[in-house]
Amino acid sequence: MLEKFLLTRNKTKQIMQPLLIEDYIPQAADFVSPPKWHLGHTTWFFEEFILSKFIKNYSSFHPKFGFLFNSYYNSIGARTKRGMRGLMTRPTVDEVYKYRNSIDEQIVELFHNQDKIEPIEFQEIETLLELGIHHEMQHQELFFTDLKYNFHLNPLEPIYSKDCYVEDGSNQAKAWIPIPKGNYDVGYKGRGFCFDNELGPHQVYLQEFSILNELVSNQEFIDFIEDGGYKRHELWLDEGWSIVQNLQIGLPMYWQKKDSNYYQYTLAGLRKIRSEDILTHINYFEAQAFASWKNLRLPTEFEWEVASENFAWGKRWEWTSSAYLPYPKFQKRAGSVGEYNGKFMVNQMVLRGSSIVTPKEHSRSTYRNFFHPQIAYQYNGIRLVKD
Repeated sequence: MLEKFLLTRNKTKQIMQPLLIEDYIPQAADFVSPPKWHLGHTTWFFEEFILSKFIKNYSSFHPKFGFLFNSYYNSIGARTKRGMRGLMTRPTVDEVYKYRNSIDEQIVELFHNQDKIEPIEFQEIETLLELGIHHEMQHQELFFTDLKYNFHLNPLEPIYSKDCYVEDGSNQAKAWIPIPKGNYDVGYKGRGFCFDNELGPHQVYLQEFSILNELVSNQEFIDFIEDGGYKRHELWLDEGWSIVQNLQIGLPMYWQKKDSNYYQYTLAGLRKIRSEDILTHINYFEAQAFASWKNLRLPTEFEWEVASENFAWGKRWEWTSSAYLPYPKFQKRAGSVGEYNGKFMVNQMVLRGSSIVTPKEHSRSTYRNFFHPQIAYQYNGIRLVKD
């Protein structure tokens, strides 16, 4: 567990290496966070949930870092407003790295002294450390999605890395996979790590359906655009149509049209869109409208989970038509960690799978990602279903 902790912490430092100092601070919207805040928050998680709890008379690295780097834990106390994270020019990036190194050293020391800790207490430490590791993996993914959103508003179209062109990925020949009706087991049943929202294995009854083995391509979505997809109200849910009208949306996030060609901003710079590549960065409303245009639909999260063993997944988070709700017998964990998932189970839609920027150790077919339906900045895509 300690080795996995150190590998994960080093990975975060590695993905930050291409940044300039100026890149660490800006925050373009309240739903994204600056790289410096990600560094501090993931460090605070280990300090708050492990060191302050299990080290007697623990003295925090800085008395106000908890206020700066707490995210949404009401039970822990006051925190800076989410949209103000990018206004904090202090502490400096160097100070945050020193904070990070200090907490890492204390975690290592805690494990080296495990013979002085009661076994049941050390087991709790390991459980919290594993949660913290996967929490940091989530933020490694958010680093890429947040940085891309921050960068794309810069008219210089900055490049994070020329090797970070991850919007590619061509489909194979498309085919429908039939799934018979019946009762199916869903939910996490293994012995490894999962989040609490995956627990409560249970059975669901599914009607017969067929699901495509591949995701929607850029060209398919271009066909939707050029057939007036963003102008045909009959394809859209009312809330989605209102957003399209109010914000004058006519292209997916990060897309541009110059003359007759389509381009997209990527972390490797502005690139001409390749028609065969897999579509990404669309919100739930766009996904639903596209499915309606095709006279098809999005899968439910349970249809996706049951069918997932029959196709390759992991290139894009995949929108489902399921609202984010608790499983039967769902129970929030006691204490502050109980705020991790349960309190967000309203007004959000479930995405399944993982994306090209999701750490591989963080992917499971039972993983339930969730976002508000208007959110498009994640590396997401569309898989279609027919009855």
